[in-house]
Amino acid sequence: MSGLSNVERVGCANILNLLPEVDLRSLCDTVTNKMIVVEDITEAKDTILVFTKNAEELLKRKKVHRDLIFKYLAKEGVVMSPTSEKHQLVKKALELWSSRKAVVDVKVQPETDDTRPDSTNVKAEVGVDAQALGQQFCRWFFQLLNSQNLSLGQQPENWGPQHFWPNVRLRLLTRTGSEQIEEFEGAEMVNLRLLAMASEERLFFSPNLESHGLKVLVSPHGLLLVAVAGTIHRDGSCLGIFEQIFGLISSPLQDNNWKIKFVNLKIRGQDALSGTEVVAPALSYNSTDLQLLCS
Repeated sequence: MSGLSNVERVGCANILNLLPEVDLRSLCDTVTNKMIVVEDITEAKDTILVFTKNAEELLKRKKVHRDLIFKYLAKEGVVMSPTSEKHQLVKKALELWSSRKAVVDVKVQPETDDTRPDSTNVKAEVGVDAQALGQQFCRWFFQLLNSQNLSLGQQPENWGPQHFWPNVRLRLLTRTGSEQIEEFEGAEMVNLRLLAMASEERLFFSPNLESHGLKVLVSPHGLLLVAVAGTIHRDGSCLGIFEQIFGLISSPLQDNNWKIKFVNLKIRGQDALSGTEVVAPALSYNSTDLQLLCS
C-alpha cells in the first residue's frame, strides 16, 4: 500500500500537478520500474502516488525540481528564501504536512472517554484488513455483475468501464469439453465482455467467500490481489465452477477507490470437473501463485 498519509497524498498530488506531462510519464516509469503503462497524465499521477513508499522519497526524485517545491510552498503560504536549497525545501514541505496531519488526527478522535482513534481513519493510515477488503470487493463486484442478468428480475446497477483502469486486461480460460482462451485489453472491451456473460449469456456467479474459497494478497507496491472460487448458474441449473483473480489498485485522486487493473477468469463446465466439489469450490491457487502475479 502507499506509505503516504492523506495529507501527504494531497500535497504530493498538488506538486505533481506542476510537472509537465513528459516529466510525469518519466517519473511514473522510474517509480514503477516500467511495470505499468499509463494511458494519460491522470493515471500517471495516480500510479506515482500508489507506488511511492513515502513522501520524502518522492520529493527527492530528480524530476521533482527544486522550483516546483518552492512554488508549492509559496501557494501554501510558506515563505522561503529564493536561494533555499532543495533539501531545505523538502524538509519544510515534510514539516508542513506533519503539522497538518497532527491537526487531522486530533479532529478524528471520537468525543468519548475512549481515546482510541476511529478505526476507519487508522486503516487509511496504517493499512487495511486485506481479507475483509477482498470479501467486501467480491460482494460488490458479483452483485453488480449479476444485476445485469435480466432473467433474475433485478434492477441493473451501475456497471461500466469506470470501474476499470484504462489499460485493464482480461484473460478468460473456458473448459467446457474443449479449451478456449480469450484475451481483451482496455476498459471498454473488458467491460463489454464481462457484461455479455451476465446480460447475454445469462450467467449467474456465486462466489465462495469462506476462507478456502477466497485468498487476498497485498504487494509492497500497492497491488491488491483477490482470488475467489465459486459456482456458475443459468436459469437455476449449475453449469460448473469458476476461479477468478482480480488485480486492484487504488486511485488516490478519486477518493482512494479501488479500480480493477487485470482479471484472470477460469471457467470449468460440469463435464470438465471429474468429481470436484461443486457446492463450495476451493481455490486451486496458493499464495505462491499469487505472489508470482505481484512480481
